Parts: sequence; structure tokens; C-alpha cells
Amino acid sequence: MRLSCALILSFALAGTGAVGAAALDAPHTLHRTRTQHLVESHRGPHAVAHSTRHVPAHAAANASPAPAHVSRRHGARVGSGAATIRRASLHGRHRYYERFTASSFATSDEFAADITTGEDPIVRQAAIDALGDMNGTAVVIDPSSGRILAMVNQKLALSPGAEPCSTIKITVAMAALSEGIVTRDTMVQLPGFRMNMTQALAKSNNLYFEELGRELGFERVRHYANQFGLGELAGWNIPGEQLGAYPEKAIPESEGGVGRMCSFGQGVSMTPLQLGAYVAALANGGTLYYLQHPTTPAEMAGFTPRVKRTLDIAKYVPDLQDGMAGAVEYGTARRLRSSFTELPVFGKTGTCSNEGTRFGWFASYSESPQGSLVTVFFLEGGRPTFGPRAAELTGAFYRNLWDHNYFVNKPVQATAAASQVTVPVDSTPAPAQGTIQ
Repeated sequence: MRLSCALILSFALAGTGAVGAAALDAPHTLHRTRTQHLVESHRGPHAVAHSTRHVPAHAAANASPAPAHVSRRHGARVGSGAATIRRASLHGRHRYYERFTASSFATSDEFAADITTGEDPIVRQAAIDALGDMNGTAVVIDPSSGRILAMVNQKLALSPGAEPCSTIKITVAMAALSEGIVTRDTMVQLPGFRMNMTQALAKSNNLYFEELGRELGFERVRHYANQFGLGELAGWNIPGEQLGAYPEKAIPESEGGVGRMCSFGQGVSMTPLQLGAYVAALANGGTLYYLQHPTTPAEMAGFTPRVKRTLDIAKYVPDLQDGMAGAVEYGTARRLRSSFTELPVFGKTGTCSNEGTRFGWFASYSESPQGSLVTVFFLEGGRPTFGPRAAELTGAFYRNLWDHNYFVNKPVQATAAASQVTVPVDSTPAPAQGTIQ
């Protein structure tokens, strides 16, 4: 039986052995009390992640080096160029130590093959310095236009992606807000406790988002995921970009069904570019741009933003922001604040693993008088790799920019999508139930 370790932790602390069909009640009071129902570790590299693989209790606690014949990156994914769904492996009820075979650290210049002609050199260097020797990629986007300012380790950034882990929660939250199932302050009754969206996003609670997923149902969940850009290329003619996949049907109930898909994205493959494009739409109030990565002087001179579709989400973004701010200030992403406190940052972490490889995600956007930046840090590796570590690296990235006076010297950018000269692309009509246009 597949069961997330986060779910097990919530069961144990809630004093119940199974999740029933919890009803929603909606007293609109905001409770910011600290909950013990954590679903994502942020206490250090040895904390247990969202989803791990069941191994015998006598397995070694520490990761062993990857064999020489095993690709550190994504050899199992890239070969055919086709989309490959990366499923997180899970474990049973007994405590154990997962054994990782992938390395969290780069052993060569991962960035040597990157094409950097059209990138912002200050932003790129800040991202490289933040990544250090970690095995991962960093993508930085201007949300007012969809232009990629830096894409470090482009081979990984453009790969078929991986399970989104808990970053899937920000798409599910927006779907539930758009459908009127909950507001930011609606208290959702779960086994042994209640929680609202702000708390659930900040602490990345699986039970809360499993309940939202069941209330929405797979068809609505999939509709919104597709509208937000999952399951389709995020870029406009970006050479080498590969496609993440969103399934045509829910995973079996024996594996958790739509609830598990909504708590940490089981069965879904998402790329850093897809996540970055969606977070950019949150940052700019609803314009989903095609991401563009100019690589020649001609492309730089002729750059024009291209709109993929317009999302009717602006009125719900503040509700989502509260929880994403909570993640940074006191939740799973609070490591970011260990190095950077000067600007507001809104983000979401994600941690899960697949057959000896752990994934660590952190997607965020910042606010400054000069406009927003969107960042996606995605890490692959072993025990030192997890979502809060990606958040910590993002803090180092912002610190690097701040120390180089980037936000002072950067020209003020337009913050309203309507102020941009864009090339629109017709959107797919939403069903009557939805609010996406």
C-alpha cells in the first residue's frame, strides 16, 4: 500500500488511522496557531521528506555515492525526449532510513553548455553563486513579460521534469478558490483538527489538499491544471524544451486517487518552466505568458511578450499570497529569511523522492518598487536535497542581487499586464463551472 510519510505523520498526531470524507465548514475566522500537522520537513537535511521509498529497517541511513555508470542528472528521463512521469516512491508505517543513491552535488561545470547571450549577467551570476555546488537548476523570469532573465543548467531546466511534490498545492488552491469551495479563511474539518488555506499552504499540509482535491473532483482539477499550463510546453520556440505530462485520468484509488494527486502531485510530471510560467501569472495578476529565452542579438532586439491566455484569478491572488507569505515567514520556506529579509517574498516548497533520488522544489516571486522577479529552484540528489534547502538557496540568490544593488539600478518595470505590448494567443474556453477565461 502506498502512503505518504506526511499523511502518516498527520494520522499519528491527529489520533486517527484513516481519513474519512471530512466535511467543510466555514466560520470565517483566521487562526494562525502553529499546527503540528506538518507535511514537509524544514528542520535540516536529515528530516523526513514528503514521500519516500520503503526499505528494510536495517538499511543504511546515509546516502551512498552514485555508481559511476548511473547518470547524476536524468539519464532515465532524457533518452527518448518523450515526456516521462516521475512518481515519488512511498513507504509504510514503520520508521526507517531511506537510502539514496543520487548525489546532491555537482562534480563538473554543469553550466558550460548554457546559451547565455540574451540573459541578464547580474541575475545569472547571482543564481550560479546561490546554487554553489548543489545539483540543480535555477530559472528567473520577468513576470511582466515572460522573458527568462537567467536559466542556469539549461539541460536540467528543459528536461521532461519531475513530480511536482507539494508545489502542486498552489494550483489546487487556486482551483478551489476559483470554484468557491473555500476562501482563505474557511476552516476545513480534518481528522482531529481544523485548518484554513493560509495555514495549509504555510505548513504544506497534505490532508487539507487531499480534501480539496476530493471536493473538486478529477475533471475540475485537471481542467485548472491545464489552464495554468501543466501538460503543455511553457516556452515559445525554446530549443530543447521537453514536455511535462498531466494524466488523462486520476491515479487509482488504491494509490490515493485525486486526493493524492492534489497533495503532492503523484502521477504528474512538471518542468521548472511550467511552474515558473504559472507563478509568473500569480505575480502579474493573471496573464499566462509564453516564456521566451532570447539567445541571439536579433531575438533580443525583436523581443515581444506573447500571451498564452488570460486567467481570471486576480481577485484570488491575495488569498493565495497570505499562505505563500506564511511559508516564507514561519513555514516550510523560512530558511529563505536566514539570508534575506529586505523584500516581501511569496513561495511554496516541495519535497519528494523517486528510487533513490530526492527532489527539492521552491517557486517564488518577490516584490520591489522596480517590479517582481519569479524564481524556480529545482534540486536533484540525496539526503541534503529537499524543498527548504531550495528555499534557502533562493534567499542567497536574492541576497546576491541586493548586495549588487540590482533592485536600485534596475529600471522600474510595468506591473500591469495591460501596459505591455503583447501578441495574444487564443485561449481554450473554460467549462461553465470554472472562472478561468
